[in-house]
Amino acid sequence: MTLRILTAAVMAVMALAAPSSAHEGHDHGGPPPPTASAQAAPRAEAQSALFEFVAVARGNALEIHLDRFDTNEPVVGATIEIDTPAGPATAAADRDLYRLEADWVRQPGAHDLIATVTSGTDVDFLTTTLTIPEAPAPVAAAGGGWLVGSALATEVREALSVDLKERLSRNDPALLTVGAAGFALGILAMALFRRRVLLAAGTATALVLLFGGSLALAHEGHDHGTPPAAMPTAAGGATGARDLAQRLPDGAVFVPKPSQRILAIRTVKTVPADHRRSVEMPGRVIPDPNASGYVQASIAGRLMPPEGGFPRLGSKVEAGDILAYVASAIQTIDQSDLQQRLSELDQAISIAEQRVRRSETLVRSGAVAKTTLDETRIELQGLRDRRAAIDHVQVRPEPLVAPVSGVVAAANAVAGQMAESNAVVFHIVDPARLWVEALAYGSSGAFSAASATGAGTEGLSLRFEGAGFADRSQALPVHFSIERGAKGLRLGQMLTVLAETEETRTGVALPRTSVLRGSNGQDIVFLHTGAERFEPREVRVQPLDAERVLVAAGIEAGSRVVTEGAELLNQIR
Repeated sequence: MTLRILTAAVMAVMALAAPSSAHEGHDHGGPPPPTASAQAAPRAEAQSALFEFVAVARGNALEIHLDRFDTNEPVVGATIEIDTPAGPATAAADRDLYRLEADWVRQPGAHDLIATVTSGTDVDFLTTTLTIPEAPAPVAAAGGGWLVGSALATEVREALSVDLKERLSRNDPALLTVGAAGFALGILAMALFRRRVLLAAGTATALVLLFGGSLALAHEGHDHGTPPAAMPTAAGGATGARDLAQRLPDGAVFVPKPSQRILAIRTVKTVPADHRRSVEMPGRVIPDPNASGYVQASIAGRLMPPEGGFPRLGSKVEAGDILAYVASAIQTIDQSDLQQRLSELDQAISIAEQRVRRSETLVRSGAVAKTTLDETRIELQGLRDRRAAIDHVQVRPEPLVAPVSGVVAAANAVAGQMAESNAVVFHIVDPARLWVEALAYGSSGAFSAASATGAGTEGLSLRFEGAGFADRSQALPVHFSIERGAKGLRLGQMLTVLAETEETRTGVALPRTSVLRGSNGQDIVFLHTGAERFEPREVRVQPLDAERVLVAAGIEAGSRVVTEGAELLNQIR
C-alpha cells in the first residue's frame, strides 16, 4: 500500500510538472486523429481471379460481402462454406449480404478462415485471417499534462486537499516556501518515527508542494487541455465501431463494402491495346438534304390557312399535304388591264359563238365545208380558256405543298400576312435523318469512323459522307450522317465530333466518366487497390471517341480502375 501511494505521488509530481514548459501561444496538441482501421470493425479480406471476399466481425456474427474481382459487382445467390475455428459452417444469404453466426469472433486472436465460394459454374477457394484485437486497458491520454484513466492518478487527486488546489490555481508566491517546509517536515518525520506510512505520506506531500509551484508558470489565457473522452474500441466487434467512408492521410479513400453498394462503384481491369488516333472537331447538327425541304411562295401574295389551319411547329406532315395558300395581290392598274382584257375576250367569244351557229346551219345545207365549222369551234374554245385563266389569277390562290414527309421545323405563316416571292414559309425536316457538319483544321478530311457528343446527348455514332474541297474560315467542312442516337437533337445544336484517323496509338481505353479533374488541375483516375481501398492516380489522357478516352500514361496493365462512381469517391473527405 505504501509503495502504491509513493508511486502515485511521484507520478503526480511528474504530471504537475509537465505544464511548466507551456508558453504563451504554444499548443501542446491532442492525440493524433484515428485511422480508418481504428474506427472500423475487425475485418479480413481475400481476393482471387474471380471473387473479392470481405468478412466483418459484428457482435457474435460475421457479415460477408462477395463481389466480382474485375467489375466490383455484388455476387447474389452464391453459396459460401467457411472452415472456421468452430468447424465448417455455411453463410446465410440475404440478397447481396451473407451472414454467419459465430460466437468465436468475440475471442481475441488470429482466426484462420478458408472459404469455398460457388456461384453458378464458378467455384473458388479463398483463405484469409481475421484478427480480433485484445480489449485495450484504460487509455492514458496526455492533454496539457493531466493524467486520465489511471487508478493511481485517481488516488493522488483524492489525496490532494481542496485548499491545496485553490492555492495552486492562485499561483500563491508562498507556495514554494511551504513546499520546502513540507519537505523538511517529511525528513524530520522519517528521522523521528521511521515509519513507512509517515515516510511515504511526508515525502509525497513535500514533493507535491515543492513541484506544485511550477504551475505558476502557466499564463493567463493559456489552455493546457482537458482530458479527452476515451474512444470506443473495436475489439471483439464492439458496438462502438463504425464503418465510415473517409479519406486517409496518404490521400487514399477507405470505403466499406456497404458504402460501395450505395455508391454503385464499378471497376474494369485495364488491358492496353492499339487504338486509332482521333481528331476533335467542332460541329453542328444540320438536316439531311435528301430528307428536308423548304416551302416557298412562287408569287407575292397574302397567306391564307388551309382547312384545319396552319400546321404547328413539330407537327408531322406528309409529302403533298397543303400547308397554306397564297392569294395573289392585284394592284388597281392591273385590275383595270384585266377588266379590259376580259371585256375584249367576252366580245370575241360572242362573235365566235355566232360564227359557230352560222357555220352549223351552212354545213347542213352543204354551203360550207365541215372543216370550217371545226376551226371556228376550236377558236371559240381557245377564247374561253383564256378568259378562265384570267379568272383563275384573280380568284384562285396558290397552294403551298410539303415537298417531303417529316415534321415542321420552322413556320413563318400568319393569316393575312403578305408573303414575298421566294420567301420561306415552312421548313420540313425528317428528325430520323440528320447530319452533322464539322470543321476540320489541319486535316485531310478523310476519316474511317466518327462519333459525337454534346450537352444533354449521349454518344452519337456517325458515318462519313464527304468533305468539301474549299476551305471555310481556314477549315475544311466535313459531313457525317447520324446512324443512331439522333433522338433529342435539334437543328443547329453544337456538338464535339471525334473522328478516327489512320494513325494508331497504344494505351488503355476508359469511359470518360472515369477521368476526373484533381485539385491541382491534373487528370486523375481512382484505382481499386484493396477490397475497401481506392487510390487516386494522375494520368495523361487523349480523346478517343464520344464515350471513351485513351490513357497514354499513369496506370499499368491489370490495374482495376473505377468506371462508375468515381465522382462520388472524389467527394469523400
